[in-house]
Amino acid sequence: MANNQTPKKYILVTGGVISGIGKGVIASSTGLLLRTMGLRVTAIKIDPYLNIDAGTMSPLDHGEVFVLDDGGEVDLDLGNYERFLDVTLSRENNITTGKIYRDVIERERKGDYLGKTVQVVPHITDAIQDWVERVAKIPVDDSGLEPDVCIVEMGGTVGDIESAPFIEAMRQFQFRVGHENFCLIHVSMVPIVGSVGEQKTKPTQASVRDLRGLGLTPDLIACRSSAPLEASVAQKISMFCHVPSSNVLAVHDCPSVYHVPLLLHSQSLLTTISKKLNLYPRETQASVSLFSKWKQLCQRLERLHDVVKIVLVGKYTYLHDSYISVVKSLEHASLSCNRKLKLEWVEATDLEPEMQTTDALKYHDAWKSVCSANGILIPGGFGVRGTEGMILAAKHARENKIPYLGICLGFQIAVIEFARNVVGLEGANSTELDESTPHDVVIFMPEISKTHVGGTMRLGSKNTLFVKGSEGSVIRRLYGGKDSVDERHRHRYEVNPKYVEQIEAKGLQFIGRDDKEERMIILERDIKDHPYFVAVQFHPEYKTKPLKPIPTFLGFILAASGLLPEYLQSLDPKTQQTKSNLGRYASFDGEAPAELVAALSVNSEETSGIKMVLNAKK
Repeated sequence: MANNQTPKKYILVTGGVISGIGKGVIASSTGLLLRTMGLRVTAIKIDPYLNIDAGTMSPLDHGEVFVLDDGGEVDLDLGNYERFLDVTLSRENNITTGKIYRDVIERERKGDYLGKTVQVVPHITDAIQDWVERVAKIPVDDSGLEPDVCIVEMGGTVGDIESAPFIEAMRQFQFRVGHENFCLIHVSMVPIVGSVGEQKTKPTQASVRDLRGLGLTPDLIACRSSAPLEASVAQKISMFCHVPSSNVLAVHDCPSVYHVPLLLHSQSLLTTISKKLNLYPRETQASVSLFSKWKQLCQRLERLHDVVKIVLVGKYTYLHDSYISVVKSLEHASLSCNRKLKLEWVEATDLEPEMQTTDALKYHDAWKSVCSANGILIPGGFGVRGTEGMILAAKHARENKIPYLGICLGFQIAVIEFARNVVGLEGANSTELDESTPHDVVIFMPEISKTHVGGTMRLGSKNTLFVKGSEGSVIRRLYGGKDSVDERHRHRYEVNPKYVEQIEAKGLQFIGRDDKEERMIILERDIKDHPYFVAVQFHPEYKTKPLKPIPTFLGFILAASGLLPEYLQSLDPKTQQTKSNLGRYASFDGEAPAELVAALSVNSEETSGIKMVLNAKK
């Protein structure tokens, strides 16, 4: 418990040799393992770029922009933290150079440093340390209590010019909080070179030497490699990098990121960190079962055979990190349904007729994927490029009764397609895509700025009310029959209210609206007309958790697997007794069913009280 007797503990994660080495996954995995001890964990990501936030960055340049409950547009690593740690973070958990310098300059203008020369040291470095200490105290889970441990991930690579003030701040920070409360994990690369596959340690040695030259000494070194680390290589790193051999962690490529916590646990990471920081377990039933559930999750991932094929039609498919939360949501839902996800990426422009003459092979391959899909998903995006291809994909899903899920732009695409081809509004479009459209079924939101783009969208968690008479709708039943849901938004455009009556008259129902019932948020076709045609203006993917799949994605995967009617029947109070017979997805509250125990090879003495990996109702 965080109090005067037990000071807060800090774990700093740095990276060397190259960026994108996996610091975020290792930081998240460390936090997950600490949670299995019953500790409360928070996380902070330091991004050394000058941007105030990630909101104006291209997904193709920096990956997905992750949106938090408070509307913060942040680095995708905060999505990893929320998913692994099961916490709710704020924009304060993402520090950028732009934020720090803005705050210091504002203080200077107000006269807080009156008479002093404002410098990087000590003013910028003090501001960084103050920020970390302040945010580390903010409760992030349902307990409402201060976290016990704060994990700080340093973005970029040790030695970068832009990260120098942050490295210096952390050098000072270890003295501010005390060495016994500060642990440093350095993530480095061990490349395999040559035909004989020799693992090279020199890059790691150089990286650690740079770090130590800046005043920070790693307590643990996590060695990233494509293959398991050889014992002799680990000994060499231990010797030349001045860490015990037990503190050299071999983090080789795994079948999935969900295996990384198990890999670190097998190398006694918790024991090492607990000794360094004087941490003691505070185990609860939930923390004990967490590790068991996580192992089952990984075992299930390895042993699935039934495949569900989903096609993602997007604008930024050349960088898969652009849709990382969408991919994770599909993975979590597929695992909960005992299905192996086969995800195919289709660039939206490849579906457009012009591609037939430009590159016929791409055109036919794209349509081959769409036509053979069990489900079609159109995610968010901005701009006109590729939208006609998306409209064609939505049309194909609607006409051929293929499960469809539209998110944000995908929601607007579904409305445009329906307006054109069912309602009969020729040329219907969004004013974002065609300002001169004769039927502006999607329009710019009146309260949004047209001069500033950073942080001006409808952002963050908003309440969506289900309309009266929607009690039997699929998506509402998947949400547990609630009257309203809170989901995260990121958009500038909305459905034009003046066309709603026309569209609904033809069978596309807007069953979810904002608290004023003016803004259309959720649409659905009746399950009698289509197995699953759902689109939402919000981004449900931002709130997915490995052990808690999001209802919109869960319903989509169930429909794509042919399991949705059976699952909906299991939610009916009149047929609750059939629930225990459903062995294809998690909907159990009691003991694990015998078929799952057998499939996972769980010892009989371990099965008592073990719950399913996931509980879809939760």
